[in-house]
Amino acid sequence: VQLQASGGGLVQTGGSLRLSCAASGRTFTNYNMGWFRQAPGKEREFVAGISWNAILTRYADSVKDRFTISRDNARNTVYLQMNGLKPEDTATYYCAGGRIYSTHGRDMDYWGKGTLVTVSS
Repeated sequence: VQLQASGGGLVQTGGSLRLSCAASGRTFTNYNMGWFRQAPGKEREFVAGISWNAILTRYADSVKDRFTISRDNARNTVYLQMNGLKPEDTATYYCAGGRIYSTHGRDMDYWGKGTLVTVSS
């Protein structure tokens, strides 16, 4: 499956952004989806995940209550609504899909190119 993330940009502290990830090529509903991020000089980390049927979601503690992951299987798209952004949220955000519902990048089968989110203080 091919994944294309979009929606990144520059925002001030406290602002909001919505990232989108459009999937193509294979049956979208076969895959659990996740968002990961990597800040300069840091390792990639899990941000949020959603099961194939959207019943299950999970979040990193650092984004809980600020970010919301969702998916529209009719549109083959997964979203990440980010509110209350902080400078420490600055990173390149990647969407990924896998048959395992997991917080680990190694369990993802497909990755999109990242979209950069910059939060100014």
